[in-house]
Amino acid sequence: MLYKGSCHCGKVAFEVEGELGGAVRCNCSICQRKGALLWAVPHPSMRLVAWGDDLGRYIFGKGVIAHRFCRTCGIHPFAEDVSQSGERTAYINVNCLDDVDLTAVEVFEFDGRSA
Repeated sequence: MLYKGSCHCGKVAFEVEGELGGAVRCNCSICQRKGALLWAVPHPSMRLVAWGDDLGRYIFGKGVIAHRFCRTCGIHPFAEDVSQSGERTAYINVNCLDDVDLTAVEVFEFDGRSA
């Protein structure tokens, strides 16, 4: 299934192809604060359709995930592996997808603080 998503103002927009079988709620220091529900997909399944200079990048801790955000409205629509080797993963913030019934999405807890 093709999903469309964006930040709040729409300056960062994307499409993602896949089956949304569930999402992860991570309790690491950044995911908990931004309230993200993450759906991991192969990076090539996600395609940016709008970004320009508005797509910001924040990396912290072990430096393996780039948390992407809109520089205009501040919303975090996705994150991605920073490694260029092997299979890369995109982590879609399900809260930023259009026309998804969030009450129907199974949520799995992940202890990111201990990872």
